[in-house]
Amino acid sequence: MFYETAKNDHGLQFDPFKSCVVPSPIGWISTISSDGIANLAPYSQFQNLTFDPPYVMYAANQRTDGSRKDSVENAEQCKEFVYNLVTYNLREAMNQSSQEVPPNIDEFELAGVTKAQSVLVKPFRVAESPIQFECRYHQTLRLPGKGAMGSVDVIIGEVLGI
Repeated sequence: MFYETAKNDHGLQFDPFKSCVVPSPIGWISTISSDGIANLAPYSQFQNLTFDPPYVMYAANQRTDGSRKDSVENAEQCKEFVYNLVTYNLREAMNQSSQEVPPNIDEFELAGVTKAQSVLVKPFRVAESPIQFECRYHQTLRLPGKGAMGSVDVIIGEVLGI
């Protein structure tokens, strides 16, 4: 099958683009606001970029109202974030944390997961996750999109500790 992405003429119920790169790891990103509120959100557009030094990225589309997501604002303001590996046992908690809620809501509490102090950065780690990358924010790459939610912020961070 071939289809042009601009025409979206594949004839399937859902656009297959996201399913074409597999497996697709979920970047369960924890940040902290300048007011000290913990944030936790999953991103299906997550990947490592290089290894010397190690860098990772996650891509965050906009909220339904077109505003930027808390994970983007917090990473830019506090200059840090944590990647937490989502295992099968954490899938329901991860789904809970995917809700669009106001910035003053602590998604760790919403998801029912335990905050663990990080070693090198301020944002908390998910204690139940077997792997976490503590990251220092490097830069944001903003890509234009279509519609209120289409634009995306690609957050790049250097992995300081695993």
